[in-house]
Amino acid sequence: MSPTSDSNPVVYKISPKGMWQDAQQKGVFSGAPVDLVDGYIHLSTAGQVAETAARHFAGQDDLVLIAIDVQNISDNLRWEKSRGGDLFPHLYGDLPVKMIFWIKPLPLGPDGVHLFPELDQ
Repeated sequence: MSPTSDSNPVVYKISPKGMWQDAQQKGVFSGAPVDLVDGYIHLSTAGQVAETAARHFAGQDDLVLIAIDVQNISDNLRWEKSRGGDLFPHLYGDLPVKMIFWIKPLPLGPDGVHLFPELDQ
């Protein structure tokens, strides 16, 4: 059983815009370089994604935030301990772009911190 409930079936991926545009052309996202090395696509919940941005994408502009319905990827999704012992969603396999719930820009604010859209909790 996953930490998400029926009312929270959304997980998130942060990606450079260009990398995501390439995935859209191919119809599938195979992962960023760190995902390929680790063997799974790193995802975050709504409660984890801001810290993920701060730790791994600090100061980076031209990013997108990708929302994925857990039900669309549940067969290949595993919840595994990571940062601080929290369970993080990891997708083992490619992410077909047709499985995306929405994609929104993830700009930097004047203070250099990413400005998140309203997230599905």
